[in-house]
Amino acid sequence: MSQENRHNYEYDVDLAGPTAPARVVRLVGNNKRVLEVGAGPGSITKMLKGAGNCRVTGLEIDDTAIVKLKEFCESVYKADLNDPAWPELLADEAPYDVIVAADVLEHVYNPLAVLKGMAGIADNHGEVVISLPHVGHNAIIACLLDEDFQYRDWGLLDRTHIRFFGLKNMQQLFTDAGLKIVEAQFVITRPEDSEFANKWSGLAANVRAALAGNKHGEVYQVVVRAVAATRADAAVDLMSIPVERSAGVTDAGGLARRLARRFLSEGARQKIRSMMGK
Repeated sequence: MSQENRHNYEYDVDLAGPTAPARVVRLVGNNKRVLEVGAGPGSITKMLKGAGNCRVTGLEIDDTAIVKLKEFCESVYKADLNDPAWPELLADEAPYDVIVAADVLEHVYNPLAVLKGMAGIADNHGEVVISLPHVGHNAIIACLLDEDFQYRDWGLLDRTHIRFFGLKNMQQLFTDAGLKIVEAQFVITRPEDSEFANKWSGLAANVRAALAGNKHGEVYQVVVRAVAATRADAAVDLMSIPVERSAGVTDAGGLARRLARRFLSEGARQKIRSMMGK
């Protein structure tokens, strides 16, 4: 695939990896009937169908993304999640085992209304799997301390993000939607390995040392599995989950490989490896 034809939210997913998309696919599981909300061009959908043998219905608003998404879905609905009537599109659909929204709620004006819509579709038997970016990451704090909120085309400050969440905000969001979190995983990224590495390195050494004590300062994204609050499953408190410290990217080459996985297709990466004799 040429880079010219590559959608901004089109990327490869290494199912064995620690990324949020990989964690979402693993939490969904195999042989499920899935509704993917805000599915984009199908980066996660492709893995749900292929590796997970899931049957997927996709919801998406972008026409360019829908063209790519259709390949991986049983059916696709064009939907504006800011329209509270969007669940009505699925009135004639059979029940879903899992409803997925991977890094979607931060793009809508009323995340609670959208999550309530998902909870209604899941009803009492289904599950909701969601990933959200964490605004409490130390890299974002570094941007704030520098008085420079650097919006860009991807990452924690994607220029299309209009809502932001700390861990307590996430917990309350699910509670208010009538859901409870029953499983949660943190995606860990050191600030020096993030897209805001320059902001982090620009902080005074004593400030970086102080922020190193921020328990959740390396939590880049949160991936959760939730069910109806009325179910008997034990609830999980996000603030109480142990946080593993990242081993980090130890050299510039490691960071380059991480960025290449985000921006380049597998074909492009293979060409680069061939040119480098690897």
